[in-house]
This record gives sequence, C-alpha cells and structure tokens, in this order.
Amino acid sequence: MKHAARALDDRRGSVPSLDEPNEGYFHPGFRAHAVKVLLGEHKISQRPDEMLVTTLGSCIAACVRDPVLGLGGMNHFLLPEAPAGNDGGVNAAARYGGVAMERLINEILRRGGRRDRLEVKVFGGAKVIVSSNPIGRRNAEFVLGFIAAEGLTLAAQDLGGTLARRVHYFPNTGKVMRRLIRQEAVEDTIRSEMRFMSDLGAKPVEGDIELFGD
Repeated sequence: MKHAARALDDRRGSVPSLDEPNEGYFHPGFRAHAVKVLLGEHKISQRPDEMLVTTLGSCIAACVRDPVLGLGGMNHFLLPEAPAGNDGGVNAAARYGGVAMERLINEILRRGGRRDRLEVKVFGGAKVIVSSNPIGRRNAEFVLGFIAAEGLTLAAQDLGGTLARRVHYFPNTGKVMRRLIRQEAVEDTIRSEMRFMSDLGAKPVEGDIELFGD
C-alpha cells in the first residue's frame, strides 16, 4: 500500500528557491559548497558545485534524485513513524521517517521531478546506542520497506553495523562518499539522538557508493 503524499509546512526543514544558494560554507577538500543536513531537516539542490553533508548514528539519511533534471536532496530522520495521532509538532514530525520521506519526495516533485525517475540511496541505521530497542535496525527496515512500497528505485544502500557514518552527497550528479567514524569522534551526534529519544519517552511526540577512510 502506497504512502499517501501530504503537503506539510515545515519551517525547520524548508528549502530555499533553487534560484538562491543554500546556506553553507566552502569545503576546500572537496572544492564544493557544503550544506549540512541536521536531524529533522531536508535540503534540495540542483547546483553542480553543491554538496549535502550529514553525520548519522542510528539515524537514516535518504538521498533522492531525479537524474534527468540533476535535481535531488537529502533528509535525516531518527525514528520510523510517529505514534498514531501524535507527531510531536511540526518540527518534531520531520524526525520521523514517514514524514521525512514524504516531504523530500514532494519537494522534488514540486520542482519538476518525476516519481518514475526517482532514484534513492540510503545510509545509516547503525547500532551506536546501548539499548534493548534496536532503533537502527528498525530504521533500516522502514526505509527499505518505504522504497519498495512506493515503487522507487533503490540505487544504493549502506545500512547497519556499529559505527557512525558521515555522508557527502552531490545531488546534481548523484555521487556519494561515505566515511565510517568511531563513536568518540561523533559524541554530539550520539547525544542528540539519545536526547530526542529520551524526550519521546517523557512526551511522545549496495550500489554506486564511493568509500573513503580515516
């Protein structure tokens, strides 16, 4: 059963007009304009010199692209689906996979992309938090199930394991570079995930990948 598309207002995850550059900074190592994608956000780009960057622990980042237009984007979510009847608010909702995937895909379609051309590359879902809740595995299962249910093309996947990841994605060309990172190097990422899951407890709210080492 296909997921219903929803038009949702998300100020935190919103994107600027493609006529304007995204916020960000120049990355001399990649010789590209780098834009960070934080938890609960999505970014869209068509610029050949722009790179979307995120760091993942248990989270998932989906990179979705229309290769004909050279238009694509990346999201970053922590949990598969919001509890029924409670999405935790507009901003928190984007941290759930169902909302994050719909928003990113809808944004690409709104800008002229075609669903039948979309290709998806997914990353993350590691077991970096000591917990009986296998959130990384649940996230990985969710995003693969979503792609299959929507009839989208899975172009690449790098999911699971026990190490965090940093992902660099060039939406215009579809190029991806993934780096595995030791937990002590990404303590802020791990703390952010643990803090959000703690808040929820109190108030519910294989493919073409280039790898590079330390």
